[in-house]
Amino acid sequence: MPSSSASIVVVGSANTDLVVRVPSLPRPGETVIGGTFASVGGGKGANQAVAAARAGGRTTFIAKLGTDAMGDAAVAAFAADGINTTFIARDPATPSGVAFILVDDRGENSIAVAAGANNLLLPADIDRAADAIRAADILLVQLEIPLETVRHAVAMAHAAGVPVILNPAPARPLDTRLLAQVAILTPNETEAERLTGLAVTDERSAASAAGRLLATGPRSAVITLGRQGALVAEAATTAHVAGYEVTPIDTVAAGDVFNGCLAVAIAEGKNLVEAARFANAAAAIAVTRHGAQASAPRRVEIFKFQSTQEGLLS
Repeated sequence: MPSSSASIVVVGSANTDLVVRVPSLPRPGETVIGGTFASVGGGKGANQAVAAARAGGRTTFIAKLGTDAMGDAAVAAFAADGINTTFIARDPATPSGVAFILVDDRGENSIAVAAGANNLLLPADIDRAADAIRAADILLVQLEIPLETVRHAVAMAHAAGVPVILNPAPARPLDTRLLAQVAILTPNETEAERLTGLAVTDERSAASAAGRLLATGPRSAVITLGRQGALVAEAATTAHVAGYEVTPIDTVAAGDVFNGCLAVAIAEGKNLVEAARFANAAAAIAVTRHGAQASAPRRVEIFKFQSTQEGLLS
């Protein structure tokens, strides 16, 4: 399956994930004896950039890392995936970001992050990548970097007519001026609830939350619903895009894989329902694998998985 000509620019965080697998996630004050340990690439921005690149998009990543061994390893890994690393800045005084992740036997996870150099990704770093952003088919951004930087990148893309996908994770209050510049807002159930005050548990409640989200300014919204798939909302229409039945072993970065692949599909001209279906397939593959970036599937795998699943349903 040939790569796409779609140009994706991702602005966001890059971390090293320190992952411990445990029988169950500990409660406050509880110590759980773990099993295996792994150190792997992570960070929402980096995960989404890797997912987009493997899905076939020509991907540029704008981020900030320390000048440490973790930063060196991250940049080398991005380059190996074909990602343009020109605009990954390095800060000698601040360590690269780190995430501490616990994953239980059901594939559920608990995460704590030390942001490090991610907190120093500033509007000036965005300005240095202005030409790349203005020439992109899609800008994809999340909220693990300073909000002023998110606003600056979104405003730059919007002014250039570049559609913006904003993954509001981790959830925080967002102003209507920012949201009015967003083409697609992509919260999960928890983030949608934080943004709207409405509990999201199923298709019906997701549709209600999506309506409230659209009223704040974005042109469309996609609420990811885990194994239930995704709820797509545009103007006065909503559609439920069913998920795929798989046995999950690790849900870390499933949402990031969804967003990276959604960006590629939208940039290729797919409508939002078709793009969500493609992204659902990629996320379904990801949850059957361990790791964050390691779980992101290749373009050929996604199309093969979709073809197989549709054959089973026919």
